[in-house]
Amino acid sequence: MSKLYSRNEDIGEFVPAPDDDLIICRCEEITKGEIRRAVHDGMRTITEVRRFLRAGMGLCQGQTCGRLVQGIISRELNMQPANLTPAPSRAPMRPIEMYVLGDEKEGGVPND
Repeated sequence: MSKLYSRNEDIGEFVPAPDDDLIICRCEEITKGEIRRAVHDGMRTITEVRRFLRAGMGLCQGQTCGRLVQGIISRELNMQPANLTPAPSRAPMRPIEMYVLGDEKEGGVPND
């Protein structure tokens, strides 16, 4: 069984790796090294890393990088990926202009 680390426990010093510049989250341009550093700085859950770095919060909402982020965190904590609590899922969304919701043409003129 893997050990669960609290934020106060030391998991060891951050040691840079040759592949730390590898982009993991393409939407937010977050690297493997940034994720590893966040874990060593005290982020112990997927949700904490997401909120701290925005990894998995771009347009794809973690559909592309979610498992990679989970794997990196679990390796840094020396635990099984299944033991990490998954981050809450959200549907991908895009901003829309208010006139679309108001059933109006652009410029505030009502549709006929």
